[in-house]
Amino acid sequence: MNPLAGFLSLLFLLPTAACGGPEAGAGAGAAEAGSAMAEAPVSAVRPGIDVLLADSSHLIDGRRVGLITNRSGVGRDGTSSIDLLHGYAGAELAALFAPEHGIRGTEAEGSAIDDATDEGTGLPVYSLYGETRSPTPEMLASIDVLAFDIQDIGARYYTYVSTMALAMEAAGGAGIPMIVLDRPNPIGGLTQGPVLDPAFATFVGLYPVPTRHGLTAGELARLYRGAFGVEVELHVVPAAGWSADRWFDETSLPWIAPSLNMPSLESATHYPGTCLFEGTNLSVGRGTPTAFQVLGAPWLDGEAWVAEIGAVAPSLPGVEVRAITFTPESPSDGRFGGEEISGIRLTVTDRSAYDPVRTAVAALLAARRLSGDAWEWRVRHFDRLAGSDRLRLAIDRGAPLDEITSEWAADVAAFEALRRPYLLYAR
Repeated sequence: MNPLAGFLSLLFLLPTAACGGPEAGAGAGAAEAGSAMAEAPVSAVRPGIDVLLADSSHLIDGRRVGLITNRSGVGRDGTSSIDLLHGYAGAELAALFAPEHGIRGTEAEGSAIDDATDEGTGLPVYSLYGETRSPTPEMLASIDVLAFDIQDIGARYYTYVSTMALAMEAAGGAGIPMIVLDRPNPIGGLTQGPVLDPAFATFVGLYPVPTRHGLTAGELARLYRGAFGVEVELHVVPAAGWSADRWFDETSLPWIAPSLNMPSLESATHYPGTCLFEGTNLSVGRGTPTAFQVLGAPWLDGEAWVAEIGAVAPSLPGVEVRAITFTPESPSDGRFGGEEISGIRLTVTDRSAYDPVRTAVAALLAARRLSGDAWEWRVRHFDRLAGSDRLRLAIDRGAPLDEITSEWAADVAAFEALRRPYLLYAR
């Protein structure tokens, strides 16, 4: 069954403005940034916060602004978006909103975030990862416009874009505009992996998009509004000078880890695949400097695992898989802290050819075969990451890798057609 079928039907029932015509505000934002893109040198990328203050400040002038952000929300020079907006005389930064990992991005995954007061500005910080994950009417009562500025990673299960979607719904319900201050997708515009079945929608995947969606947060917001029916006055301020074939290390922007276990672009590149292991009892390298680049468990032998992966997938383009040992120190997932464990390390050799999801499924099939009774599924979590129970059931029955991955192609093609009207960047 194609999980996009219902949404494709919905697409053609929506008003013309939601099918690629100018959205309320979004068209203006895109046009303004288009001129900024033309003027910017090829090597220079300006994030949406810089474009807003230089070219599109009318979106906030004279208004009280609420900002959803964390430490990854910075201008090109590394200045916090909080400080940039707090220091902007034309508008009033009135409230801050904290996603998973907190306003400074220092809390462990899954940890509840409390309301607080920001030390630097004295502003209230409302938690969107505690008792509520959506701004309440009381939180929004003191603001005129809600802005989102967080670095996404490009994988469906990174929760910041779910926070954005719920905030869009809340802003629409409150009758206030939503501004997405866009940033590059750090791993580019490729689309890979299974599309989420809407029956498995959760906070780590609200809408039927592929594991690696190839979109920016701003493009996702346009898709959520146009194709999935989120009603809000949406303004997207694009990242100037970026195109979807450019990776983060080609932007000259500072890499600021958007969460504790996303230390580098290398980790982000593997994350769309290796995060699936969070739904098992293996380590994904939390508690090491190479989270999501390494996988392992005490009962596995790295050399045997590498050999078994080679048997499952004689060809895995764009990646080197080698045996290693590593020792997680105080891992936030509690897995094998202080133990030296055997496993594998993935290193990208050709990122244009690399498919992290297919590679991870090959590693899952091999590890499942080698683990015997030591293997455990975290069934609910794995299925919500995978987007359905189909992948887990296929791995359990030992289905061939090509049989598993070939099932994704039609859904990915349908998604790429669905997203086309909402793209903002050259591909």
